[in-house]
Amino acid sequence: MFAHQTYEALKDVFIGLKHSKFAMIINIAYAQTITSLLGGAQTVVERITSFLFVVATAVFLWGIITYVIAGGDEKKLDQAKNYIIYGLIGLFVMVAVWGIVNAVCNSLFGSSSGC
Repeated sequence: MFAHQTYEALKDVFIGLKHSKFAMIINIAYAQTITSLLGGAQTVVERITSFLFVVATAVFLWGIITYVIAGGDEKKLDQAKNYIIYGLIGLFVMVAVWGIVNAVCNSLFGSSSGC
């Protein structure tokens, strides 16, 4: 039940992101330099990463709560362990994406570029 609700919620988010591509195209059209273009792309990636970081944290915490209230039921314990693992993987991926984007931007333009 929870997985289906999560799927539907994420589907709505991704449909919204699909429609926001038009806004990204407008931002690209107004970009004056490659620095402003990459700065705009970095902003978009950081916003998406921040949102997904919250989702991964919620999945991790839901796994912990499910694990605690499982009451020894093996099926619930396995499901809770999966949520915890998926949440940790999501957190790791979001931190890695954030670090890669900042490392690329800082190495190309320096840390004072505002990129």
